[in-house]
Amino acid sequence: MAVYKKIELVGTSSDGLEDAIRAAIKKASETLRHLDWFEVKEIRGNIDEGNVRSFQVVLQVGFKLD
Repeated sequence: MAVYKKIELVGTSSDGLEDAIRAAIKKASETLRHLDWFEVKEIRGNIDEGNVRSFQVVLQVGFKLD
């Protein structure tokens, strides 16, 4: 039987949503073990002079506890 913990992360990128997700997961994997899944909760972005400047993705990441 396994027990999991969920944490919330916010990834950002000027290149797109997928890059924002990957950046958040990559950074979390530097200090957390057993990352197993993620779930996107919110998507938003910044606008500058009528153009999309960057993306923000709020996600929950689940990992198995030792």
